[in-house]
Formats: sequence, C-alpha cells, structure tokens
Amino acid sequence: MTLSNPLPIHPVGSINSEIRPPGSKSITNRALVIAALAKGSSFLRHALDSEDTRLMIHALQSIGVEITHYPKQETILVKGCAGRLPKNSIDIFVGNSGTTIRFLTAMVTLGRGTYRLDGIDRMRQRPIEPLLKALQNLGVNCHCENNTGCPPVVIQANGLKGGQTNICTQVSSQYLSGLLLAAPYAQSNIELRVTGPLVSTPYLNMTTDLMRHFGVTMEAPPLPNKRHASLTHPSSQQNKYLISAPQSYLGKDFTIEPDASAASYFFAAAAITGGKVRVHGLSQQSLQGDLDFVLLLERMGCSINFTQTYTEVCGASLNGIEVDMADISDTVPTLAVVALFAKGPTAITGIEHIRVKETDRIAAVSTELRKLGATVKEEQGGMIIHPPSDRYNSIDGPVLIETYNDHRMAMSFALAGLRFPDVHICDPQCVDKTYPDFFRDLKILCST
Repeated sequence: MTLSNPLPIHPVGSINSEIRPPGSKSITNRALVIAALAKGSSFLRHALDSEDTRLMIHALQSIGVEITHYPKQETILVKGCAGRLPKNSIDIFVGNSGTTIRFLTAMVTLGRGTYRLDGIDRMRQRPIEPLLKALQNLGVNCHCENNTGCPPVVIQANGLKGGQTNICTQVSSQYLSGLLLAAPYAQSNIELRVTGPLVSTPYLNMTTDLMRHFGVTMEAPPLPNKRHASLTHPSSQQNKYLISAPQSYLGKDFTIEPDASAASYFFAAAAITGGKVRVHGLSQQSLQGDLDFVLLLERMGCSINFTQTYTEVCGASLNGIEVDMADISDTVPTLAVVALFAKGPTAITGIEHIRVKETDRIAAVSTELRKLGATVKEEQGGMIIHPPSDRYNSIDGPVLIETYNDHRMAMSFALAGLRFPDVHICDPQCVDKTYPDFFRDLKILCST
C-alpha cells in the first residue's frame, strides 16, 4: 500500500563522489543498552538519529534511564543505572525495531516486576520464542502473551540468576546478542551455547567487541581476524560463550562509526554507474560485517580500495556471482538490484531468515525486480536473478516500486532509478527507520 506520494528517481551518468553516512544503527543501539546498564555516564558521539534509535532511547527512558539526546550534534548522553533498573512493571513500545525488543527483553530480566513489550502489527509477526526459551532455561518467568511465538512479550522479572542455556540463532543473531548484553549483571556466571547454524555472525562479534570496550570480560568463540570473516561460517560446535557474573560496564566517551549497511547503497551506486564512490569513516578495521559487501562487488568486477580512513569502490563491467549471504543479509536487496546490471545470473543463498524482517524480503525483492524486467526464481532460502536482456526496453511506462514499509527496499531500489528511466519509490518516508536523510544524501552524491 502506498502511504505517501511516490518519489521519482532520475537517471544519472557516472558518479564520482564521496560521502560519510550517519552512525551505525547496530552500534548505536548496542551502545545505548550498554551505556544504560553501565556504572557512570557515557557520551555517544556520531550516534544515529532514526526511528529505530529513537524507539530504543524512548524505551530505555521508560525504564527510568536518564538519557539526553542532541540530534543536531549527533550525540547522546546516558547516565547509567549500574545494572539496577529504576522502574518496574511498565509497558514498553518498540514499534518495529527488532534490536529494541530483543535486547530489552533480555535486559528487563535484571529488574523486579512485570514488563510488557509490544510493537506494531508487523512486530507481532516476528518470532521471539527462541529468546524466551533460552531465558526460561535460566529461570526467567516469561511468555508470549498471545501464544504465537511472537510479541507481545511479558516478563515477570526477579533478577537474572545465571546458569547455562542453549540458544537457537537460526532466525536472528539478535537473540544471542540480547542475552550477551544482559549477562554481566546476572547473579552468577552464564554459559550460552548456540544450537544449529549461526546467521549474521559479524553482529555477534560487534556485540562482544563493544562489551569488552566498556570493560566486561568473557570467553567467546574465535573467528578469523580478517575483513572477510563475515563470509566464513564457523562450526556451531565452537559457539560457546562464557560470561563471568556479576560484572559491570563502565561508562565512557565512545565514537560510533558510520553505518556500513547504509554505505552499501553508495558503493552499489558506483558499481552500477561505472563510477567511483569513497565512503569516509569506514576502514578495514570496521566492526561491521556489512562492509564485506564491497568484496562481493569486487567479485562482480569492481575494484576496491581500503585505507585507514575510508573505503572506495570503482565500478566496472559487472558479472553475476553465486554467494551465501547469511552473515550480511541486510545487504541482500542492494546486491539484488546490482544484479540487474550484471552479465549472467546472480544466485543468493543462505537467507531464509530475511523472510521475517520488516517484510518478507525474498518475496518482496523478487516481486519488485520483475517489474524491472528481471526473471527471478524465488526459493525458500534464496533467489536466482537473471537480468533483463534489454534494460531500457524491458519496461513500459512508470515503474512504481512498492516498499512494504521496509526501509531497505526503498533505499536499494532507488539505485535502479539511477539507470532505469521512470522509476518511482512508493512511501519513501519509510527510510526514517534507519536513515531519514537518505534521499537527500543520494541526491547530493549524484550531483557532485
């Protein structure tokens, strides 16, 4: 359903530009939880201001954490509660923010009283039962209010006792990240064992790196210390996390790096226009696995350049590839649009879990690609994309791209409009979820 006037995207020539995207949503929301639990105050710099981060801030404030947000300065001041939640027995609204509900479901177990977490209709379709089962094994009284395995969630909190539990992360690594973030404040040591395959492994590395940065120690499974770690899947048998408790985060001044998922759109713009885009603030040492998206562009034919202060992509003639994107699945829609301009098919696998994101992204991406003349074979855990044989004669008249209230659909398919004529993005305001100024920045990028 179209909620606002469609936004036309105009074709451009070869892009040669540079940009610094806003702060990482994933780092911002993790840092907010850690800072809220910390002993002392934290000053978060270059923090993202978006719907998802505002939902996290408001949720933490409803728990009683003192947070002052300075959006124009991209900073957030958090006075930590030292692991003692100020308010009990409250309702928490999370909108459609997966990180907010999954992180705070674990966090509120540290309190005393009844906590209820709920969101919009789509959130009530997003699974959370694996996290609740893991918490129940740790002695937490929690359940899904409607017995659907999805929110609303009710937690009868009496502190987190500790112990050992298994956690299934096949749908989302955020279940494990939520447990990890809360674990230092348990009453005794916690051992978390991952069952089944992991998805989005780099986000777990991000979580543990941030926890250590704020003063917590733990034992975590080792992963390759390489830029392409997100494309290497560790054995699930090694996935055991040991957190000594009680411990405490220590408040500090912390700078958040630009969002690598957001940067993927600008890297892709270079690829499909045969241009060059330099993204400042993202280096080979980035905490974010989604920066590995540039390695996929390199496989398709682009050249890339990493430095200590920026990452650069230079476009070229593109070829289709086969790739498992389980660990960088937020960039699947971006790569799917790039595939429209490649020679030969592109096959993407390992992404069944993105069917329960803001929308069913496999189905949604496939549907919108077909509007642009592609032939798409949709599979349960992936898709095979055959680009149109003649991009400019494969469509007739304006193409209205539905975005399904999904920010990543809007941002990725806007890129198609840089080459295809007459592409219009429906409900462009859905990008407010993670990148409110995306279309402004895209316009600037294309005009410089």
